[in-house]
Amino acid sequence: MVTLQDVLDARARIAGQVVLTPCTPSETFGEMFGGHAWFKFENLQRTGSFKERGALNRMLLLPEDERLRGVIAASAGNHAQGVAYHASRLGIPATIVMPERTPLVKVSATEKYGARVVLHGSVYDEAMAEALRIQREEGQTLIHPFDDPGIIAGQGTIGLELLEQVPAPDVVVCGVGGGGIISGIAVAIKEMRPEVRIVGVESAALPAALRAREAGRPVVIPPAETIAEGIAVRQIGGVTFPHIERYVDELVTVSEEEIAAGVLLLLEREKTVAEAACATTVAAVCGGHVRGVQGKNVVMVLSGGNIDVTLMSRIIERGLVQDGRRAHLRVRVKDRPGALAALTALLAEVGANVQKLDHNRAMADLWVTDAEIEMALETRGRAHVGEIIGRLTEAGYQVQPG
Repeated sequence: MVTLQDVLDARARIAGQVVLTPCTPSETFGEMFGGHAWFKFENLQRTGSFKERGALNRMLLLPEDERLRGVIAASAGNHAQGVAYHASRLGIPATIVMPERTPLVKVSATEKYGARVVLHGSVYDEAMAEALRIQREEGQTLIHPFDDPGIIAGQGTIGLELLEQVPAPDVVVCGVGGGGIISGIAVAIKEMRPEVRIVGVESAALPAALRAREAGRPVVIPPAETIAEGIAVRQIGGVTFPHIERYVDELVTVSEEEIAAGVLLLLEREKTVAEAACATTVAAVCGGHVRGVQGKNVVMVLSGGNIDVTLMSRIIERGLVQDGRRAHLRVRVKDRPGALAALTALLAEVGANVQKLDHNRAMADLWVTDAEIEMALETRGRAHVGEIIGRLTEAGYQVQPG
């Protein structure tokens, strides 16, 4: 088990080589859940993520002969950049194996830091298998993204900092993938302030930590898609799991829609770019999944901001739909002159702004005299969407969500 002393030693070891990130209050977010919100901005690290803390600490622990042989890591992005950047600084050769579908922005950034990048497999597990194969052939030291005491201790330095930055934290909320960051933070905080509650958040699509807690051991869960690719892990770490069991008070999950809304909230209200895995903390607290936060000081760790612009665009669209500011509807009309004009006139009356419209006739389930209109509407919230659907239905239209 990682100890508080390990975390304190890590802090001294990496001091001056990583950013001491701000942890500031947010009245806007506090009002959303009736408490006092604080954000720990790990997305302001040099590589845009907390991952470099653990990566640097682990590499500083390497003996000279291992430094000369180099390091290897498997990662979908943030760990890759952390290893590549600090390996370059320390003069250590680095090889990074990334899944073939890793966003180009993360591949390019990793190469820019001087690492050799190998693209292999469709998911993290396949990339890790390839990294282990290369390690056996070439003899590098593996820098694991989460399941290593040195990594956990490095991530734990976040906990030490926020205890100094927040006068009296009551709850600390952190995303959970493999468990490295929450294990380190939990060790640091619980050993110094045991009354502080630690809450971990996972995507409901891949709740590896929650399933491990239910089973009493790490288990492999079925594959699933999630926009929170930074925490898309099918099995919690064997090293991290005992720390989670001992120190983490509660594990909760959030939906894809809630995560998307969290990204949008942080962008609009806090003026910060957050990747989907980072936004899970906001999604959990503001979505009512974390109990007992009313009137409390709640610290949400913003773990990273490395998000592909294309994915950000899709997440914003999804967040707008979740928030009721964008609606996709399918409306059946009679295929005759003036039918489309009548529909758009009604939409104008109810205050909906048409952003996109497709007029379809060749559909198998349509009568020959009918057409289906697919619309993207700019709306003013969920109540407004309900009003629009109600008015269309009253006017005799068949309406379905798009």
